[in-house]
Amino acid sequence: MTATISADTTPDTQPAPPPQGPPPKAPKPPMGARAAAATTGPIGRALVWFLALLWTVPTVGLFISSFRPEADIKTTGWWNWFTDPTNVTMQNYKGVVDHKVFGLPFSEFFWNSVRIAIPSAIIPIVIAAFAAYALSWMKFPGRDWLVVVIVGLMVVPLQMCLIPLLQFFGSDWFPDSMQGVVTIWIAHSIFGMPLAIFLLKNFIGSLPREVIEAARVDGATHLTIFTKIVMPLSVPALASLGIFQFLWVWNDLLVAKVFGGSARNQPMTYAMVDMVGNRGNEWQLLTAGAFVMMIVPLIVFLSLQRYFVRGLLAGSVKG
Repeated sequence: MTATISADTTPDTQPAPPPQGPPPKAPKPPMGARAAAATTGPIGRALVWFLALLWTVPTVGLFISSFRPEADIKTTGWWNWFTDPTNVTMQNYKGVVDHKVFGLPFSEFFWNSVRIAIPSAIIPIVIAAFAAYALSWMKFPGRDWLVVVIVGLMVVPLQMCLIPLLQFFGSDWFPDSMQGVVTIWIAHSIFGMPLAIFLLKNFIGSLPREVIEAARVDGATHLTIFTKIVMPLSVPALASLGIFQFLWVWNDLLVAKVFGGSARNQPMTYAMVDMVGNRGNEWQLLTAGAFVMMIVPLIVFLSLQRYFVRGLLAGSVKG
């Protein structure tokens, strides 16, 4: 006996109705991609060029003023130089080179700035690199709280630490042989350490975990991993931080004046203040001296420019 299936019992093969509501929206591109698209367009490029020109105008005016005679600087604006471009002089730069502070030549203050800035930039970065590695890849009690304390120290004003440090350096057990330039090194290292640790921790902590774990499996110690793997990969971040720290120390006057002691330990900024005069009327020397001070930072920046850009972009793209 065969059974027949009626038309009423045939399964429903009709397609399901389309879902109701608006179609799903496409995901938004990342903020970095949108910013890049905005700055690469015609309007974005024009805005970038305008801001760059606006930022450069004061520097151009300072440069032109450094070659103008003293009378012209004090009576007319720097833009009046374009009406008579031949009216230039080198006396301003000669006055800077020949200037003496307490009988000391300007060249001695230049070398003081060099011997203050280089160690003051290297010492905190080296210490911060070790600390950043420990905070990123070593587990120990209180690590997270230590990071919180370091971040909190970044908001402490430098001026609040001057008196405690002066008392520390003036104590009986602090050796007199370390007074002067060494105290400036220590002060700059202390003030620059929180930011250096914070930035390097973010960079070192973003390194590929697979590389670190593979080195541990091969029996590498923490010191080997730090020196052979982490440090070479962190060169862009170290260079970027070194530029910032060097420029900050190079342009500093307060720390050197407070902890430097005698004029023999003072940087160029100290000599620049003396050049301007008690009434601040030696503008021609100030403009020329400013460009003399820019020589070394400009060389440092141009030498490390490629690392600087890579260091700023590092960590912004994953994968």
